[in-house]
Amino acid sequence: MTQPLMPMATAVWLVDNTTLTFDQIAEFCGLHKLEVQGVADGTVGAHIVGLDPTTNAQLTWDEIKRCQDDSTASLKLLEDEVKAMPRTKGPRYTPVSKRQDKPDAIAWLVRNHPELSDLQISRLVGTTKPTIQAIRGKTHWNSSNIKPQDPVGLGLCKQLELDAAVKLASARKEKMLAKGDAPADGAADASEADVTVAEAPAAEDDTLATDT
Repeated sequence: MTQPLMPMATAVWLVDNTTLTFDQIAEFCGLHKLEVQGVADGTVGAHIVGLDPTTNAQLTWDEIKRCQDDSTASLKLLEDEVKAMPRTKGPRYTPVSKRQDKPDAIAWLVRNHPELSDLQISRLVGTTKPTIQAIRGKTHWNSSNIKPQDPVGLGLCKQLELDAAVKLASARKEKMLAKGDAPADGAADASEADVTVAEAPAAEDDTLATDT
């Protein structure tokens, strides 16, 4: 399979701006899955600035969305003549200097707000679901060194965004309890799929004034 230009930089961008699996990103960029996980955790490529493959005719957002919706699908590199689609919305970009703080922020959210779904945490922190699940299950490779810290204090999200996510999760939990269902930690219903952090009260994104 032909690799994209600057594979590692492309992997950094895909980790930070999409919810693609490590396997999908690794296959597309010609990297090992553990390298991609290291990018998400901030232990690999911390000094590399992400390269957006949608701006150089290598991917479109339709192709990314297709693979985000199907974890078994493989990203297909586009021909040069294909016009890249402009970015609309997606997980925030996290500065290189803050990428290593993500596991601490995830641990804090999991401990203090178990009602938040993996999708909500992914949107807030700009991480991946496998990383969140590993921290929830205490199987993360660096678990012994993770120290829960407020993501707002770390500068990974705004307080208004966190409050909005918690409010949504609490309302969902109450609705499920009213129906007699017991929501599992990290569970999300289908109606949440279209809800993003962007729907929180207006607040500037530190990284736009974008990951594991």
